[in-house]
Amino acid sequence: MTSVSASDFSDLAPQGTHNFRDIGGLPLSAGGATRTGVLYRSDALSALTDRGLEQLAGSDIGVVVDFRTAMEQQMAPDRLPASRPPHVVQLGVLEGAMAGMAQRVLRSASAAGDPQAASRIIDEALAQIPPLPDLYVSMLTHGGSAFAETARTVARSEGAVLVHCTAGKDRTGVAIALILDAIGVERDAIVADYSISERNLAGPWTDRMFAMLEGMGLPRTPALDDLVAATPPSAIVTALEWVAAEHGGSADYLRSSGLTDDDVDTLRRRLT
Repeated sequence: MTSVSASDFSDLAPQGTHNFRDIGGLPLSAGGATRTGVLYRSDALSALTDRGLEQLAGSDIGVVVDFRTAMEQQMAPDRLPASRPPHVVQLGVLEGAMAGMAQRVLRSASAAGDPQAASRIIDEALAQIPPLPDLYVSMLTHGGSAFAETARTVARSEGAVLVHCTAGKDRTGVAIALILDAIGVERDAIVADYSISERNLAGPWTDRMFAMLEGMGLPRTPALDDLVAATPPSAIVTALEWVAAEHGGSADYLRSSGLTDDDVDTLRRRLT
């Protein structure tokens, strides 16, 4: 498998993020590599330190695309520099919204009014969490307009764009994979860039998320573990195969969701 660029360890990574990286330096099928300093991906910016705010303010990032739902944003608002606030594009995508799912489950369990009934509701809800490949296909089925708007934002923005959700692995992972596929990045490199999120999130970030969910009364299950922190290559491969089978490829998928031919061409010029 193709290795991702060393830019995933960029010195630019704002302090307080765990899964931040530049997607520059990825090999293109036609030769060459993606440009650095144009498109970044990350986990949420809610835990930025004061130093992280300074780093973000001093970067070339002028636009932030946030895939989190309104509930997620309320629970953990992004910290953004007041000295140079980026333009924020909010494109809430429900699939992959772990915190919102947990809140809904717990509200239903609380309304049951009986401990045994509440436990059954929680177990049934956790059993219905889809495997990541199925989650991504659902995302692609319902989130086309958000993904097309993300690509349009990257194409039309003058400065660099940062795309994030909560973990920066699922909604962000699918969005970035679509963009990279649409501009002709080698498939192995797309998969490698997606997969590295699991390593980036391991440790303090993952531990904090599991502690939060367990504190809310949600028992750990394999499906919940995957939703929190896993990025198996098979998940993003399944997503891209679905796009190819249903739409002929990522560029055509984005076109079918509202991206223009000019936007696709501009996206390629900006990133290659």
